[in-house]
Amino acid sequence: MEYSPPPLFKQGPSALARLIFFVLLALALLISDARFRTLEIVRGVLGAGLYPLQRAALVPRDMFMGAADLAVTSATLRGQNDTLRKKNLQLSLQANTAAELGAENEHLRLLLQLSQRMTTQSIPAEIQYDTRDPFTQKVIIGRGAQQGIQDGSPVVNEDGVIGQVTRVFPMQAEVTLLTDKDQAVPVQVVRTGLRSVIYGTPKGDSLDLRFVPISADLQAGDELVTSGLDGTYPPGLPVAKVVRVDKQADTAFARVVCLPVAPVRGARELLVLHYQNTVPPRPADEPDAASSAKEAKAKKGAKSAEKAPEKNAKAAAPASAATAAAARPSSATATAAAATEKKAAPEKKPVGEKKPAGEKKADGRPPVEKPATGGIDE
Repeated sequence: MEYSPPPLFKQGPSALARLIFFVLLALALLISDARFRTLEIVRGVLGAGLYPLQRAALVPRDMFMGAADLAVTSATLRGQNDTLRKKNLQLSLQANTAAELGAENEHLRLLLQLSQRMTTQSIPAEIQYDTRDPFTQKVIIGRGAQQGIQDGSPVVNEDGVIGQVTRVFPMQAEVTLLTDKDQAVPVQVVRTGLRSVIYGTPKGDSLDLRFVPISADLQAGDELVTSGLDGTYPPGLPVAKVVRVDKQADTAFARVVCLPVAPVRGARELLVLHYQNTVPPRPADEPDAASSAKEAKAKKGAKSAEKAPEKNAKAAAPASAATAAAARPSSATATAAAATEKKAAPEKKPVGEKKPAGEKKADGRPPVEKPATGGIDE
């Protein structure tokens, strides 16, 4: 009969082995999620599943805030009512001016046959809570993919830019605020039209306008708006104001400190913009001058290499002709010499050969015939 210990005393793997296993598992999950986004679906499912629990956890806070709102005095309500009336009057005047300018703009565009450059839709949202990371400037809003929120959409309020949507869940979305150290927005100075890029700071209390030359015309109090050149933010949205401009002789760029126009940490109700830029896409990049020069040199070398054999053949043809011409006079000279020798040498005739009748002598007189003597020689 086998003996087995009671369940209380059963021992599995050691504590060190468990620690090493779970540490390796955590590292593998972190690396795979950071490189390949393997846990994105799991994160979305967990976010959707935990949404009711989050809402339930926020019920006490909502009840407390509701009780605080009920405790507001009538004097405060009257003051807010007067302020809202004045603001409503200003906004009505601005709306009338904007309507008039819009009608004039549309008339001019029709007159010049210009197409509309952008279309912007907005979705209202409310901030629910901040993220857990104290080193980032991020908040969670109560709108997600089910409500049409898209990744990368700009977030604004009535004063200006607040941030940008950086992560979307089914029922929620994460917004990176304008003052986050990793957030960058292309801006333009209203007074001079100077374009640059504004960044957040590690402290999250100011903004840094970078890549501004020392010679640029920039002053404290200048307003910065979105330039719209990145295709993400609509042009003309208020972003920040210049507070201080430090120009140092040992650097090529000035240090410009700005403050956001909108209350980044004080806003509660927001608008998520769905911006569609109808500008045509950029053309294909042209080759660099250095690569073009290299290609031209390579083509030139190939052409010269092709022409070299032809030049050598052409140079060899005159040389052979000259050689043949030089050889021809020697053969002609030899022929002339042979003819001269032939003329100079006397012709020998065989003994006993008689000259033909009628043949003249060398002096031109005819030959004299001798009478026959009967075979006796004189």
